[in-house]
Amino acid sequence: MAEKILVKAEKREELGKNANRRLRAAGKIPVVIYGGGTESVAAAAEIKDLAAIIRTDTGVNTVFSLDVDGDINDVIFQDRQIDPIQGRLMHADLRRFAKGEKIEMTVPIHLIGEPSTPLEEGAVLTQALREIKVLCEPAKTPDAIELDVTDMTAEKSLHVSDIKVGAGVELLDDPETVVASISVVKEVEVETETAEVPAEGEAEQAEEPAE
Repeated sequence: MAEKILVKAEKREELGKNANRRLRAAGKIPVVIYGGGTESVAAAAEIKDLAAIIRTDTGVNTVFSLDVDGDINDVIFQDRQIDPIQGRLMHADLRRFAKGEKIEMTVPIHLIGEPSTPLEEGAVLTQALREIKVLCEPAKTPDAIELDVTDMTAEKSLHVSDIKVGAGVELLDDPETVVASISVVKEVEVETETAEVPAEGEAEQAEEPAE
């Protein structure tokens, strides 16, 4: 699991459009933090810090820590406002998580290893499921789920039930869903019929109209 991203912010005392313009001019944007069983907080954070999170592989689904004047909470993007012309982030609503609260997230599945049994000619390892839903506390959200394919054969597919996860992480997809399988692609011979070409004399007789 990657190290948790920490973003620093400060409470906003001034509200309104003019105050927001001054924030943006200073390289910051207004954010509102809510949820977690406590009151909403109006704050300001560096636009570069929040934009960097959006550019990560998990994007707006990234759970990160927000430090508002020393009060640190796990948060996630709930909503955001983008400038339609410049494409810049202008405002963000962040959802705060209560201690022990679990969330549903979608994480990628990475296949690791190689089948130990040599594959026959034309055999291909196919990954049918590339993402999976998990339920866990934000701090325990894995960056990816790994599945070892070493013991796979053409007769043995791997299912969601074969995935092993850490304590506190629950898989939400159907256990019988196929994640990876080995299929054999065989070339099919196509028979082509060769039409008989009439001799030159026969062709002329065929074209000659009957009297």
